[in-house]
Amino acid sequence: MIPRRFRAAAVGGIMLIAAPASADTLREALARAYASNPTLTGQRAALRATDENVPIARASGLPGVNLTGQFNENAVQASNAFFNPERSATGIAQLSVPLFQGGAVRNGVRAAESRVEAGRANLRGTEANLFTNVVGSYMNVIRDEAIVGLNTQNVRVLETNLNASRDRFQVGDLTRTDVAQSEARLAQARAQLQSAQAQLVSSRENYLNFVGAPPGVLEEPPTLPNLPATPDAAVVEALQSNPQILAAQKVRDASRFDVGVARANRLPRVSAVAQGNYFNYLGSAPASATGIAQPNSQRTATTGLQLTLPLFQGGRPAAQVRQAQALQSQAIENVTAIERNVIAQARSAYAIWRSSLEVIASSETAVNANKLSLEGVRAENSVGTRTILDILNAEQELLNSQVTLVSARRDAYVAGFALLAAMGDAEARDLGLEGGALYDPTLNYRRVRHSINDFDSDPEPVPVGTSTAGSPAQNARVVRPQDPLLKTDVDRTPALTTGAASPNRQ
Repeated sequence: MIPRRFRAAAVGGIMLIAAPASADTLREALARAYASNPTLTGQRAALRATDENVPIARASGLPGVNLTGQFNENAVQASNAFFNPERSATGIAQLSVPLFQGGAVRNGVRAAESRVEAGRANLRGTEANLFTNVVGSYMNVIRDEAIVGLNTQNVRVLETNLNASRDRFQVGDLTRTDVAQSEARLAQARAQLQSAQAQLVSSRENYLNFVGAPPGVLEEPPTLPNLPATPDAAVVEALQSNPQILAAQKVRDASRFDVGVARANRLPRVSAVAQGNYFNYLGSAPASATGIAQPNSQRTATTGLQLTLPLFQGGRPAAQVRQAQALQSQAIENVTAIERNVIAQARSAYAIWRSSLEVIASSETAVNANKLSLEGVRAENSVGTRTILDILNAEQELLNSQVTLVSARRDAYVAGFALLAAMGDAEARDLGLEGGALYDPTLNYRRVRHSINDFDSDPEPVPVGTSTAGSPAQNARVVRPQDPLLKTDVDRTPALTTGAASPNRQ
């Protein structure tokens, strides 16, 4: 098995292959999607929100300072009250320092940190899924452009053939059946072309959706390196590096700390408390019975320890513990479920990749054989041993084999990239993308982890992903050159007679 660091370097090296400046490359499409796809930029924002759970959890274990102010105006005073001022103002300042909270803070912080790591793995998975979709849409456009081009040429050839068949029918060399066969085959070819054009438009729109810009002339993609030799090797790598598995494992770890947080709800809590009070009657304190004026203000200060010992909470702590344990059990089972899914993905992608390679080899043989067959049938038709239908069938078989070939090439590449994604080797750090520094999810975490400023905030959010609302609707125009053999007429046989009195015309 090739070590991951060498695998990543090899993939990056392949992606660095230069391409003509006038064409779009797969690497450019991936870089554009990485920078502006809203699904990915939204996941980054979600991770930043998850980062904030760590300082939120830590805040429960830090000192808290509260200041309370109150002003009272006695609208109605009791006539028999010995001391009843008309108004009063009160100020209270309190400092509370948590000393023991049953492990709630410690476990809460650990759970939050584990979920941050899970969020980073989920971000990796989002990158891999996005890149897989970009590769799929990129290859779909290439495939469908080739299919549209092949079908377009096929229609042109059949149109020319139909005109030739009608001319030969006029001179008696062909029957109405030959003309009808040519008409039917042309109608079928036009229907196939319309279907292929619609599929091409759909593929180009999907490309626009994932990449954020319409596809230009797409270059053939580079070869995918370091694909595994066996499905077992792919599974071993996937179990170690697949981001979905890593995320599920971190969520499982966080759920174990959640149980500790729930158990802390039934344990004693101890805090050190310091409080200062200030009273002021704002000059409204009445004189005492002896005529001595009462003080209008006073100050007090207290310090001490505060113990909170829960005795009965109606069964809530026990329910919270059981709930946390059930969620932990769910997280444990989720790890197994995701492992199963990833194993299936890796093995399926490997099987599709290997099968597509075999289909490519068979299709290339079929294309070459069908080209020879078409030339032979045309030659035999020129000496009268083959019919127009034989030529039409040979041309259709060549077209079918060419469509199968371009489809298999697409399937092999997409399956190979999906296999790399399942193995955890299809992310930005593995592909060597240019266009700026890669997004570092740890920067925001380090920025906010120890933040204790209650008045801190980030700038007002603005859109990062690009909108495609102003993009024009995609079309099915194709400019790629196609097989020269399909540019020749199906029926190249010259008229043999004038056939003015031929029974074929009757």
